[in-house]
Amino acid sequence: MNELCKLSGTEQARLVLEREVSPVELTEAVLDHIEGLDAKIQAFCTLDREGALEQARRAEEAVTAGEALGPLHGVPVSVKDLISTAGLRTTYGSRVYADLVPEEDDIVVERVRDAGGVIIGKTNAPEFGYQAVCNSPLFGVTNNPWRLDTTTGGSSGGSGAAIATGMGAFTLGSDGGGSLRIPSSLCGIYTIKATFGRVPVYPSARDPELPGGSSWETLDHVGPMTRTVADSATLLSVIAGYDHRDRHALPGGPFDYAAGLDSAGLDRGLTGRRIAWTPDWGWASVDPRVREITEKAVRVFEEELGCEVVEEHPDFKYTQDDFWSLVAGDADLAGLRELVAQRGHEMSDSVVELANTPWTAEDLTNAVKERQRVTNKLWRFFERYDLFLTPTLAVPAFEHGILGPAEIDGNPVKANAWIAFTHPFNLTGQPAASVPAGWTADGLPVGLQIVGRRLDDALVLQASAAFERARPWAQRWPAIVEEELV
Repeated sequence: MNELCKLSGTEQARLVLEREVSPVELTEAVLDHIEGLDAKIQAFCTLDREGALEQARRAEEAVTAGEALGPLHGVPVSVKDLISTAGLRTTYGSRVYADLVPEEDDIVVERVRDAGGVIIGKTNAPEFGYQAVCNSPLFGVTNNPWRLDTTTGGSSGGSGAAIATGMGAFTLGSDGGGSLRIPSSLCGIYTIKATFGRVPVYPSARDPELPGGSSWETLDHVGPMTRTVADSATLLSVIAGYDHRDRHALPGGPFDYAAGLDSAGLDRGLTGRRIAWTPDWGWASVDPRVREITEKAVRVFEEELGCEVVEEHPDFKYTQDDFWSLVAGDADLAGLRELVAQRGHEMSDSVVELANTPWTAEDLTNAVKERQRVTNKLWRFFERYDLFLTPTLAVPAFEHGILGPAEIDGNPVKANAWIAFTHPFNLTGQPAASVPAGWTADGLPVGLQIVGRRLDDALVLQASAAFERARPWAQRWPAIVEEELV
């Protein structure tokens, strides 16, 4: 592993800007590292070495010519395979779209290119993002670098594994029910899902001509996954801001979240903030290891960062049945059912099950009403608190081959009970981050979720940076990477 791969993305960009490293040298280092390691991880489903090096050569020419450089100039960036990339295969993790090459970039990819980023390839994801683990019928399973026989989580699992192992410092993922935060927690990295609409999305999850691939319009958030908070702030600044192609896009921009971290004084800016904390919603089963690690992390906010922390949880129990009704309501069900009728034998069980469920109008409208109830309960709850802390997930990484543990803390649970903390904040559209809170005794990462009021993205980043400063994590690498360095 070239030492360049261990640097943060902002440090890589600085070295390019100051002409200490060329974009070609940096891109080659990252590509070589991927080609040396990824056979064990399977984070990437499409690696574009030739295209990436051509982009890097053009970036190097711009440096030599003294042109104005963007904040990502010459720095490698990977993109989840649910996000469109012009001229580069985008399969949605499905055999149905195995040969699809989009004609246009998603807005976020456009913005990364405009900022000088070098798109190096696509990261693995489950079919259409319909699972919380990363198992694609087209490309197979992505392995968690902390223990290869366990899941990275999904659906941005390839992105999570790539960042955790230094196969690039920046990646774009997406989150319809936790898909940024789940793999970030299980892979020991950082992410922020900004307020819904802050990052515009098009055509990914917005194209009715792609049945199945357009199933998350009112839930989906595209965002950064990185090793450090500053890197996520930098990438979020690039991709955030209004665009008329997304009818949900919020006005405003450009943003400079990284500068906001520098000027906020980090922990000093949190003094006196009121923070609510729940270890379990009051009803969820949580692995004792997760409970212990996140409780210790929460004490940092109170004992070291000057916050007032109160253990309390909103009075609701939201069911995932309603969540999947919302997904179905966003989907092109007619088109998806036609795909399943023709090629269901090639598709994931989760996709087939959603398509074949006999949804009623009442299922879909009741879910909308439930979403409104959850949103109202949470904004009222946030009238009394600046931030809300929860475990990101109820468990550390578990073995491949299942959608979730059958039992948590001795209690029988449904397959998706382990993601009880993430999906409510896709309903409300609030900003939510996952920070590495610690590691279990056997070396598996555990995440802490930091949630803010709607539009309070900057405060969530500030709280994340304060915790990172108090309990830094970026220096810790999986053994599979450390072995390669020896």
